[in-house]
Amino acid sequence: MNSGSLRIKTPLGPVTLLSEEGALIRVFFDGTPEPSERVSGGDDKDSLLASAAGQIGEYLDGRRREFRLPVRLSGTPFQRDVWEVLRTIPYGKTLSYQEITRLLGKDDRHLRAVGSAISKNPLMILVPCHRVIGSDGSLTGYAGGLDRKKALLELERRHMPR
Repeated sequence: MNSGSLRIKTPLGPVTLLSEEGALIRVFFDGTPEPSERVSGGDDKDSLLASAAGQIGEYLDGRRREFRLPVRLSGTPFQRDVWEVLRTIPYGKTLSYQEITRLLGKDDRHLRAVGSAISKNPLMILVPCHRVIGSDGSLTGYAGGLDRKKALLELERRHMPR
C-alpha cells in the first residue's frame, strides 16, 4: 500500500496531510480529534502531498478558490452524501445545517445526523465544513476550533471578487 504523510506549517497552525494509493484521505489541524489512520514519517517528497501542501498554501494566501486534488472520502453512505454537499458550497459562501439537511432531501429530524457527519469530515479545508453555520448565522462547531473557522471565513470574504 502506497501511503504517506506530511506535516506543514500554516498561519492557522500545523496541518497534517495523509495520502494513500494516490489520493488524499485526511487533512487535519493539530489539536483535532485523533485520526484512526496512523501518522508516520511517510514520504514527504510524495508529489501528491507536495501538490496538496502547495494548494493549501495558495488557498491560505488568498490565491486559490478550488482544490484540484484526488481525494478518497471514506465513511458511511450518508456521511459521504453530506460531504459531497459540502463540496458544492461556493468559496466565500455559507450554508446552515438546516439548508444542508434540505439539500439532502431530509427534514429537521436529520439535523443531528447531518451535524455528526460534518464533524467527522476527514478532509478539513478541502471539504469546506468551515462554511457551515447555524441557522441564525452564528459560528458553530468546527473540529479545528471556532477561531480557525472564523479565520477561514474571513479569509474567503477578503478575497472574494468585487
